[in-house]
Amino acid sequence: MLDRLQALADRYEKLSELLCDPDVVNDSKRLREYSKEQSDLQPAFEAYTEYKTVTEELDAAKVMQGEKLDDDMREMVKMEIDELSARQTELDERIRVLLLPKDPNDDKNVIIEIRGAAGGDEAALFASDLYRMYTRYADNQGWRVELMDANTSDLGGFKEVIFMINGRGAYSKMKYESGAHRVQRIPATESGGRIHTSTSTVAVMPEVEDFDIEIHDKDIRVDTFCSSGAGGQSVNTTKSAVRVTHIPTGIVATCQDGKSQNSNKDKALQVLRARIFDMKRQEEEAKYAGERKSKVGTGDRSERIRTYNFPQSRVTDHRIGLTLHKLDQVMNGEIEEIISALNIAEQADIMEKGE
Repeated sequence: MLDRLQALADRYEKLSELLCDPDVVNDSKRLREYSKEQSDLQPAFEAYTEYKTVTEELDAAKVMQGEKLDDDMREMVKMEIDELSARQTELDERIRVLLLPKDPNDDKNVIIEIRGAAGGDEAALFASDLYRMYTRYADNQGWRVELMDANTSDLGGFKEVIFMINGRGAYSKMKYESGAHRVQRIPATESGGRIHTSTSTVAVMPEVEDFDIEIHDKDIRVDTFCSSGAGGQSVNTTKSAVRVTHIPTGIVATCQDGKSQNSNKDKALQVLRARIFDMKRQEEEAKYAGERKSKVGTGDRSERIRTYNFPQSRVTDHRIGLTLHKLDQVMNGEIEEIISALNIAEQADIMEKGE
């Protein structure tokens, strides 16, 4: 581990030199690549730097402990050794986590699709609740939300809503939300006061650059149609909505939120690339599902991951057995505690498997 850390530290310092090189400064692409690489290495570099300092101080304190000291000084040295040993252990654990394999998509923006599933209108209403929860969470993180497409129900819920969250590290946190979300509550339409169970599905996909998934014009069919729903005077009068079909895979993406046809086509292509990338990623992971599946799941939208029980104000994440009795706060976007617990569980799982 120490050899890996030293190599990492050497690379970090080399990057500092490169970022001062006039040739790099004048090359925006290299400057961006080197800056990102150094930023990714910085947490491990800083932890390793402190680890070396603490180790040196601990070794010096142990040498001093072997010398002739009065009782007061001996006690002070013992306290210092205890403190330094504890800090060394903390840093060792932190460094091991920082050296774990990192998902290459973690820093990317995300495209999220929420669909009402089992439960009709109530499922659509819950889908709108999830959308609100995620947009509130994104606001808390300082991220920007961009609505891409929405299909509303008669009661104001979402049969389907697609949106993008722009913010560094968005995928590293939001990726745990893929799956089936179950709600247990008395629907507004229920006159008898009976608790119903409904589900909505969430799919979280990293934003994909053009060069990651190349789509050729000959492989797509573009259809235009009039927008439906809220959107101003252009609704149902101009063909601004766009549907893009990827002929080789049959994957379809639609966007009607923008006012112009070009804007909607660009957004639809963003969604299309993300869906194609996600399909290929899941196919690849399926090959290793038996031995590599994490405790926090595969990200398959059919997998039930969480239950929101309104009568008991309870939220339970079934993947790690976490239950919180603060449903109101969670539905208001306070989901960091759940996401952090899932992240820790995944890290522990990777460390246990020695990956």
